[in-house]
Amino acid sequence: MLHSSVPPQRVTLKSSLRAFRQACADLRADIDRYVYMDHCHWLVAFLGRQGIWVMTQYRVSRWVHFYFHIPVLRPLLKLLCGIWQKVIEIVTGVELPNRAEIGGGLFMPHANGIIIHIDAKLGRNCNLSQQVTIGVGGREDRGTPQIGDRVFFGPGAKIFGPITIGHDVAIGANAVVLRDLPHQAVAVGIPAKVISYDGSQDFILYRGCAMNSPDASRRPRVEPDAAPMSESDPDYIAEFNANNPRS
Repeated sequence: MLHSSVPPQRVTLKSSLRAFRQACADLRADIDRYVYMDHCHWLVAFLGRQGIWVMTQYRVSRWVHFYFHIPVLRPLLKLLCGIWQKVIEIVTGVELPNRAEIGGGLFMPHANGIIIHIDAKLGRNCNLSQQVTIGVGGREDRGTPQIGDRVFFGPGAKIFGPITIGHDVAIGANAVVLRDLPHQAVAVGIPAKVISYDGSQDFILYRGCAMNSPDASRRPRVEPDAAPMSESDPDYIAEFNANNPRS
């Protein structure tokens, strides 16, 4: 799950160092996803994978903006990070603002055309395919998605609004998600509909993933010869929202 990344009101040396260690750990997890998938040295992955360039800039920029401890240097470093971010956006086509909360181990196999809203939250070990958008939505109740761990986003997937995406969810190519999705749901279509609860474990690969594979007890209980509850079922939504409160 996401670690707490809300910046403290007053940055101290201790909190700055703690945040720096966390940023380094998350970046190592990011890089290791590519090393594990490509079976290569980390330096080869770092030089050749644009997704790592994006995450390096994001991790450094987030720490500088919210946790850097020396006030006199912060404006200059924030300016440099802003320029760095714009260069990364031009080169890769990926928009990942430092206000977004991203857990360690994010994998972008084709880092192109990906847009993440500044208030979005993603858990650990997620996969973002090309042309994915995670953005604000809604009319009266506007907001951005809160996304769990090990979520797979197919190419062109779009996720909008103040919705909750559970752990181990797989979202198909070009799907448009406008409603909550429970743990291990597989959703496709426009608007996205749940077609199974097989989860994302066949698509999310990382070091130690076998130990973190979804447990059978997390699958929604479906009676024999009965159709699964629809994600539009009011009782279903009420139960899921009760178990997954929005922050």
